[in-house]
Amino acid sequence: MPVLVITGAGTEVGKTVVTAAVAATALAAGRSVAVLKAVQTGVAPDEPGDAEEITRLAGAVTATEIARYPDPLAPATAARRAGRAPVHPHDVAGAAAKLATEHDLVLVEGAGGLLVRFDAAGGTLADAAALLAAPVLVVVSAGLGTLNVAELTACHLRSRGLTPAGVVIGSWPAEPDLASRCNLQDLPDVTGVPLLGAVPAGAAALAPAGFRASAPHWLAPRLDGTWDAEAFQVREARRGRGT
Repeated sequence: MPVLVITGAGTEVGKTVVTAAVAATALAAGRSVAVLKAVQTGVAPDEPGDAEEITRLAGAVTATEIARYPDPLAPATAARRAGRAPVHPHDVAGAAAKLATEHDLVLVEGAGGLLVRFDAAGGTLADAAALLAAPVLVVVSAGLGTLNVAELTACHLRSRGLTPAGVVIGSWPAEPDLASRCNLQDLPDVTGVPLLGAVPAGAAALAPAGFRASAPHWLAPRLDGTWDAEAFQVREARRGRGT
């Protein structure tokens, strides 16, 4: 898996912290890692963006972004408002392919969800994944409403001939509600792909050393970690029953 595309089932689902966790876990397994932020929006030129946050948390990764725009909007809209050239899917694919010649693993993080538009022609992260023939990891929220968007994302990937690699919960609450606990079982059922991890809420606030030491425990062996979905589900079900 030299290139892995990471998308969210929506905005603010923990995509960046999951990308950092995947990077940190791969580094701990002895792999060289590059992270490519396809488009950064809502960040001023002199402010740290997602690429910098991933480097802070994960450590010695090669992190880069293709373009950034100041307005916190969809990339195509943000580029238009800024009067700047948009990023196209072939830009993302070309940059990722180059990084893949120099690293064991390249993580391509999108902006928002899978079908957020990069340019006026309707190019998306899904188009970049298709050009790369890369699997796509889907980051989802934990609670009510996540099943629909997770299933829609997986269905669209398959309709394009793309491979959904799995699902990771981007922010697992300290006190999960009934919907969150049920979603541990339902997410694999509705998406048809395994649950590959659950990153605890507030993980980004950990000191970098603590984040790096903990990250493998949040992700399944397929992502170089030690997290066990079945054991996690059983534990959370017992917590819900107060046992």
